[in-house]
Amino acid sequence: MLELAVIGAWAEFAVRWLHVITAIAWVGSSFYFIALDLGLRKSPDLPEGAYGEEWQVHGGGFYHVQKYLVAPARLPEHLIWFKWESYFTWLSGFALLVLVYYVGAEFYLIDANTLDLAVWQAVAISVASLGLGWLVYDLLCKSRLGDDNNRLMVVLFVLLVIMAWGYTQVFTGRAALLHLGAFTATIMSANVFMIIIPNQKIVVADLRAGRIPDAKYGRIAKQRSTHNNYLTLPVIFLMLSNHYPLAFASEYNWLIAGLVFLMGVTIRHFFNTMHMGGGYKWWTWAATTALFIAIIWLSTLGQPRDYEDALASLTPTAARFAQDPQFEDVYWTVVGHCSMCHAQDPVWPGLHWAPKGVVLETEAQIARAAQLIYLQSGISHAMPPGNTVLMDTTSRAQIADWYQRVSGS
Repeated sequence: MLELAVIGAWAEFAVRWLHVITAIAWVGSSFYFIALDLGLRKSPDLPEGAYGEEWQVHGGGFYHVQKYLVAPARLPEHLIWFKWESYFTWLSGFALLVLVYYVGAEFYLIDANTLDLAVWQAVAISVASLGLGWLVYDLLCKSRLGDDNNRLMVVLFVLLVIMAWGYTQVFTGRAALLHLGAFTATIMSANVFMIIIPNQKIVVADLRAGRIPDAKYGRIAKQRSTHNNYLTLPVIFLMLSNHYPLAFASEYNWLIAGLVFLMGVTIRHFFNTMHMGGGYKWWTWAATTALFIAIIWLSTLGQPRDYEDALASLTPTAARFAQDPQFEDVYWTVVGHCSMCHAQDPVWPGLHWAPKGVVLETEAQIARAAQLIYLQSGISHAMPPGNTVLMDTTSRAQIADWYQRVSGS
């Protein structure tokens, strides 16, 4: 039978693949419709109730698209709903959160030096924060603040920065930025599920019943869709950040996240203005560049925290790996083959920080990373890259035997 570590790794890969596929579909349709909406033109022969139209060419064909602010006088039988892309992006993303950060909470989610939490406490905080984020955001939109979209966006930005700081006070740096992305993505997907699609269904039901739909439902849906448009790029950055320690493992990672949201605004403002026919706002790229330079600078500030890294501070799972009789041999094998790169100060030429922030110098660090070491070097030859330090099959078998025996695989 396949062992749990292998099944888990492939399950994570499969769900991540699904997540990327559905996210591409959602972001693609979202950007397309925002560009379409902003590029609509008036013409004298528009049908009654039509707001604008656009002619497009793609794939050897011509497309004639017309938009109705409320709805056409006669509703066609066949309507294409753009909703499943959003739903499956969130569902697959949450499944990935469970597989990586909840199942692997002791390694990826909890930082005992930040806040010493039990696994159930960390997971509860994670889930509660995602739900609470939507409730607070929805209340803000429905309050008087929602009448002024610019003012609402400023308040939303402040909320996101507060959450960025809050997550860094609870979770690991990697988990903090990932959770901020999940927090924002939950708002975006809930906008589709709770507001945009239900409002469209009300309009469709009114038309089919012979009633005149209220235009307010379209206005509300448009506001939420605009929010999603400006939040998309920061969410993508935050989801990718776990691959780059300079983003998540720096002292000012929460401030970096705040600046990323501003970059999302400047980039989208350029394209939105262009689609509206307002010309090219090149200053937005200067602003984006300045923000990115500020992010690079922030990533180098501050000193690494002095982590308590004694074996006594290990979680029960990691402690079992450290207490195994074979652990000392495994420790020296890993140090001899991995720590020239996976170190606080790598000595391998060209490396300035440990790949993905994984440091393997102390017994505690190696015990905590047992499963990663097993998957990367025990049953696969992924590490060391290209086997540059000539790890032999005996050393790999030693690591595999150690992990399998302790984990009961």
